[in-house]
Amino acid sequence: MQYRIFLIEDDPVIARTVRDYLERLGYAVACGQNFADLAPEFAAFDPQLVLLDLSLPYRNGYHWCRVFRELSPVPIVFLSSAADNLNIVTAMDLGAEDYIAKPFDLEVLAAKVQAILRRAYAYARPADLVDCGGGVMLDLGAGALKSEAGTVELTKNELRILQTLLAQRGRTVPRDALMTALWATDCFVDENTLTVNVARLRKKLETAGLPGLIRTKKGEGYCIE
Repeated sequence: MQYRIFLIEDDPVIARTVRDYLERLGYAVACGQNFADLAPEFAAFDPQLVLLDLSLPYRNGYHWCRVFRELSPVPIVFLSSAADNLNIVTAMDLGAEDYIAKPFDLEVLAAKVQAILRRAYAYARPADLVDCGGGVMLDLGAGALKSEAGTVELTKNELRILQTLLAQRGRTVPRDALMTALWATDCFVDENTLTVNVARLRKKLETAGLPGLIRTKKGEGYCIE
């Protein structure tokens, strides 16, 4: 899953350096542009973490922390050279997750970002959500694929096929094993029925943004690598 980070920093050198570093680590980073009104950019990007400078044009970081808190419970981390106790306590009282003093080491910043995102999202992931990769989640309870592109409903057979393959990720699942998972026996099932179900599932995975997720192993079965 590619996490979205909204970086609000009016120093263009710092903003570019932090953005480039985090993007190399695989994060999607958007930098705030309109410091007079950052709320529309925040809402449009829908970030999973905010890195927020304290000293900004027009209004300071405390103001924007309050605004963002009214819109979302997203974790907020302050970045500031004003690292005295009063500022740190004020930030925490406003609901900030952390306060990092400038100048900071990029590796330390990345480690804190990773830890906060893990606490906020990875550990809190419901048991009925399975990560398919590419930002796509399989919701077992709803029987659907969910991504930024939207929700794709699956039939019961498609759900069972995908769930079985994901449980054996990296290993080839024989066709008869899939048929057993679907119908509890492979005695009365036409193999063409499985082929049709897999073909339909592949189309839905492509719609969700995962073309080629299911690989065919000729003469063996299917796998997700």
